[in-house]
Amino acid sequence: MELAVRGHRTYCYTGGKAFDPAKPTAVFLHGVLNDHSVWALQSRYLANHGWNVLAVDLPGHCRSEGEAPSSTEEAADFVRDLLDAAKLEKAALVGHSWGSLIAMEAAARLKDRITHLALVGTAFPMKVSPALLEASQHDPEKAIHMISVFSWSTLAPPPSSLGPGTWIWGAGKALNRRVLRSNPKVNVFHRGFVACDKYANGLQAITQATCPVLFVLGRMDQMTQAKAAQPLVEAARGAGRQVRVVTVEAGHHEMTEAPDTVLGALKEFLHA
Repeated sequence: MELAVRGHRTYCYTGGKAFDPAKPTAVFLHGVLNDHSVWALQSRYLANHGWNVLAVDLPGHCRSEGEAPSSTEEAADFVRDLLDAAKLEKAALVGHSWGSLIAMEAAARLKDRITHLALVGTAFPMKVSPALLEASQHDPEKAIHMISVFSWSTLAPPPSSLGPGTWIWGAGKALNRRVLRSNPKVNVFHRGFVACDKYANGLQAITQATCPVLFVLGRMDQMTQAKAAQPLVEAARGAGRQVRVVTVEAGHHEMTEAPDTVLGALKEFLHA
């Protein structure tokens, strides 16, 4: 479905089900150089089991119009405007990588309007190496290869979210290239990485969120190592939040390399 957000067409994958405002809603937020499709299995399952799903393409990415966010804070404001456009009083937020920072900042700003906060492949701070930042700006193909090396823990896990034996390495690179080329005006690769690198409000945001928090972390994640999420885990617990931590046998793309485990964690969390 498409929503008009700030006057721009915004694409939201609904899992093939008609959007029903009476149902609980989960908003899925992708990371840098990704789109809604990275949530294929999880979004589709929830859509067929009592939930509305809005798996968005962020502004300026793929099927969504508008200016691509230049900061995590800008992207969090987009989430607020998205909920307003969908006339949603409340929603759960599920974010991966940069999307996890966006979800966390949005939850801090929207308070009780957010019912659940699920952070997949997260870390704080989410620093990006100078070499990767430089490559994402001046040699994107080299940078795509670099993030592929760091992101995947295997080439074709059995099963992956696209079917047993799917060559996820190649599929991931193809998605990265498609997202990059979807916006000829802005390098969304470099802009997204800069937004990750500069985001400084993580520890404050996680304590300002008022809802339960789920962390899904990849044991073999080299982009956002599991240990780099511990400051957020400890801050959330220190603020008295209900916190769950699930570690999966995967690299940075947990929802693709360990789709059923991630789905199981989300189901248990959202239905608790």
